Amino acid sequence: MLLDGVLTREEKRLIIRLSSCLNLEPHQPAEIYQAILNGVTTEEGDLLSAEEQHEVYKTVFEVAIINASLSKDEFRVMAHLREIFAIDDEEHNLVESELRDLVKERFEDPNMVEKTLNNLRDSVRVVTTLFDNVRKKNHGET
Repeated sequence: MLLDGVLTREEKRLIIRLSSCLNLEPHQPAEIYQAILNGVTTEEGDLLSAEEQHEVYKTVFEVAIINASLSKDEFRVMAHLREIFAIDDEEHNLVESELRDLVKERFEDPNMVEKTLNNLRDSVRVVTTLFDNVRKKNHGET
């Protein structure tokens, strides 16, 4: 999120949801942010189970797709989460399916459902492309 030196409103929204999913104390995100800016190492947190990682990824992705104007920064955040949680294609497809069901349950207006599902489809495509690029780069592929 800090790659470009700017923390956007959308990124802040993702940080808030992510910190909530990780059960961080209210002061911890600001402390981590400051540590990153200062180049200071923080103590490691608890390891998440595969199920917890799945839920965090799905929840943060949900927050990202509900926003009608996704930014490249949000896509990079999702691709990064996918990378660090080792979300493979099969699990990513499962998350997408779960989010489709959630959208259909949440919205009554068929136009809103269609718009959000289109947004999800586009988001999945961009996140997958970014993730594949990172994976190839990390594994020395061309």
